[in-house]
Amino acid sequence: MDDKNIGDKMKAFASDNYAGVAPEIMAALVAANHAHQPSYGEDALTKEAIALIRQQLGDEAEVFFVYNGTAANTLALKALLKSHESVICPNSAHIVNHEVGAVTAMTGAMCLQTKNLDGKITPAWIEEAYQRQKRWGHHATLPRVVSITQATEFGTVYQPGELAAISEMCQRLGLYLHVDGCRIYNAAAALNVSLAEITSKVGVDVLSLGGTKNGLMFGEAVVFLNPLLAENFAYIQKQGLQLQSKMRFIAAQFVAFFKENLWQKYARQANQACQLLAEGLTAQGYGHFDYPVQTNHVFVRLTNEVIARAQEAVPFYIFDEKIKLARLVTSFDTEVADIENFLAAL
Repeated sequence: MDDKNIGDKMKAFASDNYAGVAPEIMAALVAANHAHQPSYGEDALTKEAIALIRQQLGDEAEVFFVYNGTAANTLALKALLKSHESVICPNSAHIVNHEVGAVTAMTGAMCLQTKNLDGKITPAWIEEAYQRQKRWGHHATLPRVVSITQATEFGTVYQPGELAAISEMCQRLGLYLHVDGCRIYNAAAALNVSLAEITSKVGVDVLSLGGTKNGLMFGEAVVFLNPLLAENFAYIQKQGLQLQSKMRFIAAQFVAFFKENLWQKYARQANQACQLLAEGLTAQGYGHFDYPVQTNHVFVRLTNEVIARAQEAVPFYIFDEKIKLARLVTSFDTEVADIENFLAAL
């Protein structure tokens, strides 16, 4: 895929990061750009954004805004880990495949990878990884955290019951549960549940709360649902280069996002577009998908000829070159015409 070929009006299926900023979010940024406001999160917008997130996730939540998802994941885990400890995660996890070793670089701790089923980990695999380490005593790293992604890297979702079972295993083994929620809005929309029902109500300790993949310009949040774990995080945030002086420009986006319930609107639009895309692919004979289509991802095998032709029309990535597995990602602004344009190119 040649990114230079993207036209001004063309929508991509390469990633939801390709999408622009939602108009309501852009308006919120413009509205925030008046007068002078206190810096480093002492402004009224930041306080309002924190209050709105607490309404969604629980009054006890401690909220810290950062620039991007890698920072949210890495600093959240830094707050939970010592260098002789480790984090258990599926081998599909973003923190081990696409964050250039940031967790280990920042914490000194290892990531212990398990197998995955459609991007998900199971309580049994967590216990297996834990016991394997414990067997070696102080010669091996000590597991301290389990990190999962909701929705997963394959667009699949953990049901609330699955999350509760993972949390129960974590508690039994004395482990913290971290959720990479860069697409948690898509998961909640797909499950038709509140954000709390897949986080605070099922025992999640720390959440990396996304935004950029769902219509924001920039900004994510580290949310400690177990507030005791947030002790001294302000120092970690500053040392980790993530304390924005003009914090209100991250906060303003989250205010609009939650105050107007835009998170749900955008996620539903992306998910619905993905279902239309999957239906269109099926109608044209491409109905064998490698993973269940549950949020805004479709993984479908295409021939070299079809790939070359389709990528001329719409940018997208080949996830696995060996089997020609394409990853198609819809966004909050994907329209029916964009889907029809892609399907016509097949």
